[in-house]
Amino acid sequence: MIGLKSLSVCFIALLLLCPMSAHSEVTTEVYCFRSQEGKDINFEFRSYYDSVSKWSGASVKYSKSKEAISLVYKDSEEEVLDPNRPSQFTTRWIEVSEGQVTGDYGMVRQGALIYAMVYTNHKSGKRYIFEHDSNMDSPPETGCQW
Repeated sequence: MIGLKSLSVCFIALLLLCPMSAHSEVTTEVYCFRSQEGKDINFEFRSYYDSVSKWSGASVKYSKSKEAISLVYKDSEEEVLDPNRPSQFTTRWIEVSEGQVTGDYGMVRQGALIYAMVYTNHKSGKRYIFEHDSNMDSPPETGCQW
């Protein structure tokens, strides 16, 4: 007969080997952007989404910077340009640096195509337009390789 002590040890071992918590996968997308005019400015945009908690977040990291800048999701706007094509979406993110709202980013996409990312600096009001570099390999492990 199996003793109570042996049964307890087996139960604890099962709990440790097979956790009963729900598995939540965070999806990460990485996109590389280049400036369209003026200076040669490049940045990596990362977005994160947890399907269980419905949480999303993002960050940008400029190629000449060591630190990423946090972005907070603001909104998304859908526009039907042609009923025979996918809708166009403009998704906006608020830039938060050192506890201050410093700017915002707007990504314009239609289906799998990203047409542009527009950055507006809140202090100067200046707008910068970036194009998506779809030729650059950007896996989540390494990101954009400038």
